[in-house]
Amino acid sequence: MSSRVSKSFSRVLALAIVAFVPVALAAQEAAQPAAKSAPEDSATKWDIFAGYSYIAPHGTIAVPLPGGVYQPTPYSAITPGAIVSVARYFNRYAGIEGVGDVHLENESQNPWVTSKDNMSGGSLGLIFRYPTADITPFVHALVGGELVGGPYWESDTWGAVLTAGGGMDYHTPLFNHHLSIRIFQADYQYSHENFGAGYNGGRANINAARLSAGIVIGLGSFTPPPPVTLSCSASPASIFPGDPVTVTATAGDLNPKLTAVYTWTGNGVTGSGTTATVATGSLAAGSYTVKGEVKEGPKPGQTADCSASFAVKAYEPPTISCSASPSTLNPGDSSTVTAVGVSPQNRPLTYGYSASAGTITGSGTTASFSSTGAPSGAVNIACNVTDDKGQTATGSTSITIAAPPPPPGPTPEQVRLEARLALHSVFFPTALPRAEHPEGGLVESQERTLTSLATDFKSYLQIKPDAHLTLTGHADVRGTDEYNQKLSERRVARTKQFLVEQGVPAGSIDTAAVGKDKELTTDEVKTLVSENPDLSEVERARVLKKLNVIVLAQNRRVDITLSSTGQQSVRLYPFNAADSMTLLDLKSPTPKRKTEAKKSH
Repeated sequence: MSSRVSKSFSRVLALAIVAFVPVALAAQEAAQPAAKSAPEDSATKWDIFAGYSYIAPHGTIAVPLPGGVYQPTPYSAITPGAIVSVARYFNRYAGIEGVGDVHLENESQNPWVTSKDNMSGGSLGLIFRYPTADITPFVHALVGGELVGGPYWESDTWGAVLTAGGGMDYHTPLFNHHLSIRIFQADYQYSHENFGAGYNGGRANINAARLSAGIVIGLGSFTPPPPVTLSCSASPASIFPGDPVTVTATAGDLNPKLTAVYTWTGNGVTGSGTTATVATGSLAAGSYTVKGEVKEGPKPGQTADCSASFAVKAYEPPTISCSASPSTLNPGDSSTVTAVGVSPQNRPLTYGYSASAGTITGSGTTASFSSTGAPSGAVNIACNVTDDKGQTATGSTSITIAAPPPPPGPTPEQVRLEARLALHSVFFPTALPRAEHPEGGLVESQERTLTSLATDFKSYLQIKPDAHLTLTGHADVRGTDEYNQKLSERRVARTKQFLVEQGVPAGSIDTAAVGKDKELTTDEVKTLVSENPDLSEVERARVLKKLNVIVLAQNRRVDITLSSTGQQSVRLYPFNAADSMTLLDLKSPTPKRKTEAKKSH
């Protein structure tokens, strides 16, 4: 290639670059605001381009001369023309393209007269593009044939041509990608022609720069599948703990050729298909959300999410009301208590009852109340109910028990007998009765006291059959607790035996022995002596001089109580009795054995 040809080719390329850069930057800046909102289905299937073309070929033709010498002849022209291309895309990015261009240099004003610098041809090849919202850059590589005007007056000759280049389309907002402006198309072409032998012949290798611009009409479009959608719903939307919840997912625009995979997340959620279940037994009251996802591939639009909410309500406690029929009873009568429990959630209920007096039995909705043993007046009945969640409620009602009729008043004979039953305590000598002789120990004066008591009490039992005598045995402070306890037990047993021998029913006599636990104090004995009506002042003074001995004697006794009146025996010591000295003696009336000498009394 000659220096002139190289310089011309360089100027053409520089002119193309200078023209391309500002136009491309302006198109890109104008496209950016709309690119974010452009739909992805804006790429067309067919692009038909028609426009103005400008070609600058440069090369050298080796023209043969006589003698086997080749004369290098430069080939250079700047030729305007027209260009048409049709591209069919397999997808949004790649396709096949056919290009045809015509460039004629007219030597005269007649446009149909072809001159020596004609360059026209057709090519077929691959095209690649990157469509965006407002601009689409592309590149292509083509192979074809080129019709080139020969040197001097040689006929036009076809030769092979290789084309590589690219460009940029600007899409008008009104028509989207269906009407675009090809801002530029810049191609490099290499062609080889053989013009034959002779003075007008020769072989040529031509490098050409082709710049084009025009209008692109887009037909059809690559519409991507709509994105997958997913919606979820929870049923029921409001439950109590333990009630099941079902969440259902409904997907839209799934590709039937792909496998959709569902996943679920949330508290207590299980499921791998279009439905999931929620175990709510451990959930506290509140609002909960279950999230679902469907996925049929890794590409955008092949995954969708959804969520559904449900509420767990707190358990409401049961309520209860109760009533009694009849509500007023005579002593010993019965009443039916009815309870009505209500659970807002229809939980199973358990009933219970209690009464402040009397007895009540029952575990269902009814119970029976018995007033036996209950005092007169109002009796409170409590009814309670518990559901299977441990929540309780309590209600109450009352039953009035009428007062019993007053008992009949005492008869004159009862009054007379109660007056005669002036009870006297029975006193024992020291250490009597002994264990080996439990039948002894009563002195004559004390037997007369018990005989009189037995006579009056038997008559009294005719009027009050349920009357009882209670015998309580005592011992003085001397001796061990164990010995005195046994001694007081023998004394009440001997007293009871004597009364039974006099005809008093054994069942009407109760006994108790307290040993020396409830001793009369010195002051108490002194008061008893001072109030004894059987003593004169002289005798009383004489007795008080021996108060320590009297205190011991006063505690060797059996007290008697009448159950029907609560009357207790008077502790009137028989100072004037003939056997009083025996009772006062600090020693046992009979000699003791050595083993008993050390025991107390």
